[in-house]
Amino acid sequence: MSTGWHSGQPVLVEDVPGSSRPASYYMAETRDGLYAPYVVRTPADDGQFPFVLLAYGNGGGGIEWLRTWVRARPYISERLLGAGYACGWARYRTEVDLGYHNGGPLMIDVRQGMELMNRSPLEFEDELAILQHVRRHPQVDGDNLGHVGVSHAGEMLFKLSSRYPAPVRAGVACEPANHEFLGLRMDDLAPVNPETGLRSVEELQLQDPAWVRERVNPHLVAERIDPIDVPMLVMGRDQDHLQGIFRTSYELLHDQGKEAEWVSWDHPLHGYIFPRAEDGEPDAVQVEAIDGLVAFLDRHLEPDPARRAQSRPPLQSV
Repeated sequence: MSTGWHSGQPVLVEDVPGSSRPASYYMAETRDGLYAPYVVRTPADDGQFPFVLLAYGNGGGGIEWLRTWVRARPYISERLLGAGYACGWARYRTEVDLGYHNGGPLMIDVRQGMELMNRSPLEFEDELAILQHVRRHPQVDGDNLGHVGVSHAGEMLFKLSSRYPAPVRAGVACEPANHEFLGLRMDDLAPVNPETGLRSVEELQLQDPAWVRERVNPHLVAERIDPIDVPMLVMGRDQDHLQGIFRTSYELLHDQGKEAEWVSWDHPLHGYIFPRAEDGEPDAVQVEAIDGLVAFLDRHLEPDPARRAQSRPPLQSV
């Protein structure tokens, strides 16, 4: 296999049910020489387009995960394609509990003529490798990259933007599970699995932003937010048990003068901006939330108006 763009050849191309635009699957070489898969879909066969990376939750899986999600969560991609964006789902390695908090910056040296690292790359660094790879795609405007992440992938946007300068021009963090990024004190809240020694955060009740603020390490989080230079839209979910984390994440960006916007919606689905095909057409809340998401990206990525579709997928039922 050649280096660089790998001669521009995807490892798989397949049609997407109900869409005229196929999905092409690529492999990006990560910092330690392994490969992370991702998808590229473009609004047309010709031209260059801003690219929006889509990510959901923890890592693991691979191309089969991507193939499933292309079919299972089609609406967000079709909306972005109709708005003039190239887009695609990404997959990355599994989260390491407190790997970001304890591991520090990735340091690379040389031993016996080969690379030596102080730790393995983490999942958000796989995203960096994907972004670096896709910006060389002939149909991607490499200066106009965006990121839309839900849950743990929302936290990954914060980590990525803090550790690496301006990896994208704009990002959306929907329901960002920022326990680790905020350095929250949770020793008395998160039980530890005695068999693995890993914390369980599934049932935490952190709905009050003021209460969350009391558990944030202010000096640590200020240090982490300071390098962020990516405009962010932070999206909450009104009844979510982690709403206090979502709101506090936005407030801390705002307090440090970062370009940040906040919106919250009342919806039963975790990750409501990624509607599920099994649920039928997205409801009015999902459509309005995605309208706002696209408008935010438009303000920062500026897709070519001539390439924007004249219509979006219809709302058939509410």
